[in-house]
Amino acid sequence: MKRILSLLLALAVTASLLTLPAVAAPPTNRFYDLGDNTAARTVESLRLMGIMDGFSDGNFRPNAQLTRAQFCKMVVCALNAEDELGLYRTVTIYPDVKPSHWAAAYINMASKGKNAISGFSDGKFYPDRTVTLGQATTILLRVLGYKDENVGGVWPDSYLSFAASIGLTDGVDTTRGNAPLNRADAAVLFNNLLQADVQGEKSTSAFLTSAGLTTKPGMVLVSSNAKGPDGEETAMLFSSGEVYQMADGKSSNGCLNGFKGTLVLEGEKVRTFLPDAQGVSRSVVAAKIEEFQITDRSGSKYSVTAGTKVYYESKEQTWSEVRSWLNPGASLTLYLNSAGNVEFIFVGGGSTASEAIVVYEKGSTKGFDGLTGGVSGYKIYKNGSRANAKDMRPYDVATYSSATNTIRVCDTRITGYYESCTPSPTEPTSIRVLGNDLPVLTTAQSTLSKFRPGDQITLLLTEDNQVAGAVKPDTSGANANAIGVVTSISGTSVKVELLCGITIESTVDLGATGNETLDSIRTEALQNVANRMVRVGSTGKDTIGLVRLGGGVSGELDLETRKLGSRSLADTVSVFRYTTKGLERLSLNDLGGGPIPADEISYAHLNWANQIDLMVLGGVNHGTVFYGRALITAQAGTTRDSYYITIHSPDGKLGPFLARYSDIASGAYVAAVENSTGQGFSSLKLLTALRDVPNTAWSGKSAVTIDGRSYSIPSSVMCYNRDINDWVTLEEAHAYAKECDMFASEDGVIRAIEIDTRFED
Repeated sequence: MKRILSLLLALAVTASLLTLPAVAAPPTNRFYDLGDNTAARTVESLRLMGIMDGFSDGNFRPNAQLTRAQFCKMVVCALNAEDELGLYRTVTIYPDVKPSHWAAAYINMASKGKNAISGFSDGKFYPDRTVTLGQATTILLRVLGYKDENVGGVWPDSYLSFAASIGLTDGVDTTRGNAPLNRADAAVLFNNLLQADVQGEKSTSAFLTSAGLTTKPGMVLVSSNAKGPDGEETAMLFSSGEVYQMADGKSSNGCLNGFKGTLVLEGEKVRTFLPDAQGVSRSVVAAKIEEFQITDRSGSKYSVTAGTKVYYESKEQTWSEVRSWLNPGASLTLYLNSAGNVEFIFVGGGSTASEAIVVYEKGSTKGFDGLTGGVSGYKIYKNGSRANAKDMRPYDVATYSSATNTIRVCDTRITGYYESCTPSPTEPTSIRVLGNDLPVLTTAQSTLSKFRPGDQITLLLTEDNQVAGAVKPDTSGANANAIGVVTSISGTSVKVELLCGITIESTVDLGATGNETLDSIRTEALQNVANRMVRVGSTGKDTIGLVRLGGGVSGELDLETRKLGSRSLADTVSVFRYTTKGLERLSLNDLGGGPIPADEISYAHLNWANQIDLMVLGGVNHGTVFYGRALITAQAGTTRDSYYITIHSPDGKLGPFLARYSDIASGAYVAAVENSTGQGFSSLKLLTALRDVPNTAWSGKSAVTIDGRSYSIPSSVMCYNRDINDWVTLEEAHAYAKECDMFASEDGVIRAIEIDTRFED
């Protein structure tokens, strides 16, 4: 029986070595037909290692089948054994693999040198036959040191099952064991192999160590085109500041930038870099940056700590060090761990734009393929929203992020007085407009060279506020759209924070008339734009003009249908409200569930798709949700069905307002919205009560799972102790009892927690 099993295994392994002609290296190290980001990164890691490459037409051909000869070459490269090939070039082990065969040395080494594969019972190797998944898996198990007795059972099922148990076939459909192996599945198998354990040796990257390579886990790749010891910009720069030259004169295409993973070295040179598989990355455009929270343009919030690692300007820093340097509009890649928490942040979406394409025709994507270097399958995002070619408009600016394989399109344009430039107007690398020195991309110099200091100019900006082009201010379709908030005024000097992330500090041109009374009135009128949304421009050096914004789209805001009047809200709509302290940024989830009347919408802006991408709500609290604990009192003079309701929270109270809500009991937790008069509620809803939630249901401080559903818990959640009738901290509430009651809003966020000693019974 053992002899029969050994024969079957030999036949299987023999039938598993497939050979096509040698694969030629592509003219570019990016492959046009790899649209999936994960697949592109996997192939790039293997390309650097020399295990897999593309074809001369620049494609990878993921669905092409592999031959036994090709698979042998891949095995030898994975074993880092190319230096030993000379011993096997001139020998003949199989009659159908002569020394003249392109893969003879690889086949001979894999068979006799590494005992990873065998020929068929007739003594031949059949190098051009295809290899099946089962055969390939068997070979790789042998490469890892596993023998027949370690696996046992029936081939190929038991081998595939064993391979799955050690993670070798993760990401591959093992139900197709007898099907030919394609290049895409082979890439996954070899990627798993590089990170696998060796039989009898359980340690991280044990296979790579056995191949004579050194590994450095936990490294974050900042750049793949850093200047190395040889003076060429082909080295890898890591967040630790370490720089390593690539082996064999190779360079990386940049798709690994911004990822945390394992650096693989041969001596002091890079053989490859293997990104960690755990967690997910999310590219966002920041709308609000706070001490412990990032809010993106869609209103989604991400909690961070002062010590959260941030990779910024090619080095590792902490959130507390970097935060003050980041502005709304910054492109960030957030890396979330398996619990959904931000593990680290890469500033710039994985790469900083070095070139840009300006769109000149509606619906055109000309030049986009050039930006990507021919990489296909990229997604397009415009102002942070998913977009398509039809959404492109003249004077949009497109850049490419290789880390996320996305085209980032921005339509931000600012118009102002051309103050100065560096080093010259014909080849500027920096231009000063509205009191700001803005970096100029080399692709913008041809259009900027037509202007001189003293001209009026409209600049076309990238997502990270680099200048991609310039046009005359009266150019049709290129109107300035620099909108911002006046955050301070001193005399005629103002500070304006543009929504794109640029801060302007300048003097307002009031156009003095010589009439003291009229000039005084104009100066006083300037105070009326304090903490208001304005449009900004300049006609002279060191002065700006402001236009207060109001109106726009009319109609009631329906939060359930996501419409303002007849217009839909953009996915990334920005929402502000006027308060006594100025303009406050909100998310839609902060607005409660009821409709908001038209008279509470002070301004709305339409984007390229005729969707609302910016709203400003009027009043102090109007239209904004207030979460709290309802207390009801009946007072003289009220009708039998009317009560005074006050909503209390640790931050204050709303009311008392006379109201009729028969379903609201005193002590209930609610979401309340004040009406436009400031004398009542436009909406008052009970929060969903989740009773007797055990402490074991919590996932750290920020999440809880109840009946299979996960709820987020903000750090500012209100907590009430009924025993002492007072508010307590989250930590105090969690430690006080083994269970608690929770109260959730419709968006799956825990808004209140209540505890008392009855939970100890």
